[in-house]
Amino acid sequence: MERSEEQKQTIAPDYPEVSQHTLRLAKYLVETEYQDLPSYVIEGMKALTLDWLGSALAGKEFYPSDLFRQYAAMMGPSQGSSTIFNSKDTSDNQLSAGSSPYFAALVNGACGHLLEQDDLHNSSVFHPATVVFPALLAASEDLNASGEAFLLAATMGYEAGIRIGEFLGRSHYRVFHTTSTVGSISAAIAVGKLMNFNLEEMLNLIGNAATQSAGIWAFLEDAADSKQLHTAKANANGLLAAYMTKMGLKGAKNSLEGVQGLAAGMSEESNPSALSDGLGVRWAAIETSFKYHASCRHTHPAGDALLQLLNDEGLSYHDIVKVEAFVHQAAIDVLGAVTEPQSIHQAKFSMGSVLGLLAVHGRAGLFEFDQYSLTDRDVIAFRQKVSMVLDPDIDAAYPKEWRGRVEVETKEGRRYQSMLRYPKGDPENPLTQLELEEKFQRLLHFSGDQHLLRQSKALMAMVWNLEELETMRRLTELIDLSEE
Repeated sequence: MERSEEQKQTIAPDYPEVSQHTLRLAKYLVETEYQDLPSYVIEGMKALTLDWLGSALAGKEFYPSDLFRQYAAMMGPSQGSSTIFNSKDTSDNQLSAGSSPYFAALVNGACGHLLEQDDLHNSSVFHPATVVFPALLAASEDLNASGEAFLLAATMGYEAGIRIGEFLGRSHYRVFHTTSTVGSISAAIAVGKLMNFNLEEMLNLIGNAATQSAGIWAFLEDAADSKQLHTAKANANGLLAAYMTKMGLKGAKNSLEGVQGLAAGMSEESNPSALSDGLGVRWAAIETSFKYHASCRHTHPAGDALLQLLNDEGLSYHDIVKVEAFVHQAAIDVLGAVTEPQSIHQAKFSMGSVLGLLAVHGRAGLFEFDQYSLTDRDVIAFRQKVSMVLDPDIDAAYPKEWRGRVEVETKEGRRYQSMLRYPKGDPENPLTQLELEEKFQRLLHFSGDQHLLRQSKALMAMVWNLEELETMRRLTELIDLSEE
């Protein structure tokens, strides 16, 4: 969707009340057009779209996604322009797949983060997909947007969200779930770009989204369901901010860098220059990592280092009596609350459980967590051998690099260690297109949804050719169970 000359002329030359880095970011978001995107960025965004779609379609089948669907059935319209990723069995709630953009974004936003398979950007410690794509897809259906418009808007949502996460820094992440707080803004920007916002609207939009930012890590201590509420609300908040801004709702224009802005209340070490870092030159979106293991990303570096060690040294889990995982401080902050997991989701935040699955079964995928993480005696015994140790060098490299190092001790008293710089799925150690497609198929298979399995090849082909779609509704028509 190209802006008209009238829209372009409404881009004001300067806003003295807005801090320079926020203004530069907003101008970039407004002025960037589809033809400005390099081909490798477009291809990368298609891969990220496919990865999120698989995660969300698989996550729609499991608690607490059903609660969000029931809430939408109770509070939302009985039909609408946007598709809710519905259950394969709707007899319990009788929810139509069609709903308002708001409720579609809310429900699908919860689904995408449930199985811990959605992407992560390292230096911002931010999961972009789960707070960009649900809101954007819902709005794209409502506005009958094309695949090109979708890809451009998604790219801007990623570029902005990643930089805002980097701007808030490590101190923010200690208490606040960045995917939730920044997610409201990232979702809003993606939808605002789809609506061709001018600079005035974009600044208002950022303010209207930033004032809704929330989400704390306290849920880790008692296995609460807040993580899915975080991403659900971030998407719904973004939709609300974009649609209301379009209607004329004014937002605080200096909401990020202002003396009473987001960083002032939620960060001890904000870096304003991160907001405008390399705009148009550095494509942060394609720095995003894909998750290979179905667990918290903080477990992946040590997990891959352990797999490397076992393979290089020819060791079995039977041989090992002690494992030390050397980690950055954030891993201890996030994973340290889970000592004896009581649920599969908690097991995904247990370093011992993840290393146990990898050592005993060679994988820490959805099926392994489902079948073995809480009941397999060998996995439990291995979990109890694992401890985390703060490594100053690894901590200094974080969050730009998520390095992994493990040391093990065997029954014979021998000690071995392994270290890697880039976990599998990082841009420097990427998944191939075949591996991404296999992951997509595994996710749909895990969901048990036969309709989606039948459509899987068609869905993949459509995503890989997304720029050719005249309307994004063609994609959701393949997903909607009611179409059968």
